[in-house]
Amino acid sequence: MKEFEEQLREDLHQFLVGIKAIDERLPECPDVEDKWEETARAYLPDGIREYKDYPTVSLGWMMYIGMALAKLWDLDIVALSKEDLYVSMREKRGFDYLDEYIREEVLLLNEEDSKAMEKMVGECASRIYNALMRQRIEPGTKEAFHAYVACIHQLYLMGVAIQLNRMGYHMTQL
Repeated sequence: MKEFEEQLREDLHQFLVGIKAIDERLPECPDVEDKWEETARAYLPDGIREYKDYPTVSLGWMMYIGMALAKLWDLDIVALSKEDLYVSMREKRGFDYLDEYIREEVLLLNEEDSKAMEKMVGECASRIYNALMRQRIEPGTKEAFHAYVACIHQLYLMGVAIQLNRMGYHMTQL
């Protein structure tokens, strides 16, 4: 599974560098990266439930969550220490509209930037979904669960990197 996760990271990284969404060197932000496990535990019941009918939504929402947490870190590091940030974001408009809430209310994107972000996240989620399908893992197995977690983990980390880049944080500044 580690090799699979590395392949996901490399593919997303090269794609995002190619469209200039991130720098070649990924920034590090331990405060946000440390929120991964707590966020994943809260997200997994929703993400897994939605995956069957909406796999790219289930995957892509985690990229938005990474961006939102990076933005919160920049605005108010104390807010980042609160529990259940994912749940509080989801409750604003519901799971189905989590992307819109994050783009409009957290990232404060204008319409043009919002559409560009939606397109980029959709492409990343599609790339990850296709990589996952190529693994030919039997659904409902322990291996399928671990593969799904590896996918959303990489999307979360790249979401963090995208937002840090958008805010002007670069590897040499962190």
